Amino acid sequence: MSDVLVLGAGSWGTALAALLRWNGHNVTLWAHRSDEAELLRKTGRNESKLPGINLPEGIIYTSDLSQALNNKDLVVLAVPSSAERETCEKIKPYWEKGRRIITVSKGIESDTLMTQCDIIEDVLPGSELGILSGPSHAEEVIRHMPTLVVAGSESRELAMYVQELFMNENFRVYTSPDVIGIEIGGSLKNVIALAAGMSDGLGFGDNAKAALITRGIREISSLACKMGAMQETLSGLTGIGDLIVTCQSVHSRNRMAGYLIGRGKTPKEALNEVKMVVEGIVSARAAKGLGEKFNVELPIIDEVNRVLFEGKDVKEAVLSLMTRDRKKENENFTWDSF
Repeated sequence: MSDVLVLGAGSWGTALAALLRWNGHNVTLWAHRSDEAELLRKTGRNESKLPGINLPEGIIYTSDLSQALNNKDLVVLAVPSSAERETCEKIKPYWEKGRRIITVSKGIESDTLMTQCDIIEDVLPGSELGILSGPSHAEEVIRHMPTLVVAGSESRELAMYVQELFMNENFRVYTSPDVIGIEIGGSLKNVIALAAGMSDGLGFGDNAKAALITRGIREISSLACKMGAMQETLSGLTGIGDLIVTCQSVHSRNRMAGYLIGRGKTPKEALNEVKMVVEGIVSARAAKGLGEKFNVELPIIDEVNRVLFEGKDVKEAVLSLMTRDRKKENENFTWDSF
């Protein structure tokens, strides 16, 4: 039995806190507002995020960081990616070098182009650091539906520890040392999911969706591998797996925001209607910046940026993609090699 603190009482943080409690661990769930923690304590439900679900008994709910961090074997950062640095700064006064911490957020910081693990190392240097990621909607995990994810860390021991903590008959956890591959796959798939949603909103069919998923993973893989990732990671759960679920699922806020934009809403109107953090909008600029930094062509991501931030019409963005210069599907293939 371990003592675990989950920072962030959104849908994903709440679902993971419940999962860990079902697995028999002592779990504290921190909410950044005291009234939110009190409501969780009184009702045993997170009705605004996971309606109709009774959370397991025994979870401790708090908004007191100093108390929550006491004697914890693992800290799980489950805040939106845009709040990762701010949250790390909040816990810094109570932090000790060498403590175990994992992030379950997906995103790139737009001004620094840092991943979530980069941010943690920047603010809390010397931490034993990892990530848990994969195709995993909270709405399904909380209902005990089969889910497969990956625990990533440069530390084999931490990855295996996280695997042991979270894994059960409904939640299967693999391990990997390829942290950058996991992070880039999990972050950029949200941008591609916006494009998939736009395609749906325009009324396009399965052909277009399949093309976006296939060419999208190509863009993600090209960038990730240039940054030091392994191709196999992008072919796995945290690459193509996470991309498929985010582009297809009714639970995907990124796909929904894209759908609304495809139907004629402005990005701001789409955000207001979704009423949740849309990580793809936060990560789109950073993804474009990484492409420029590493000299990788990212046509879908570039067009998404033009729609989001330059006011380009979605139909014009599609036309731009469809009328690009003729190319081979794989630049590494030549007729002489076959």
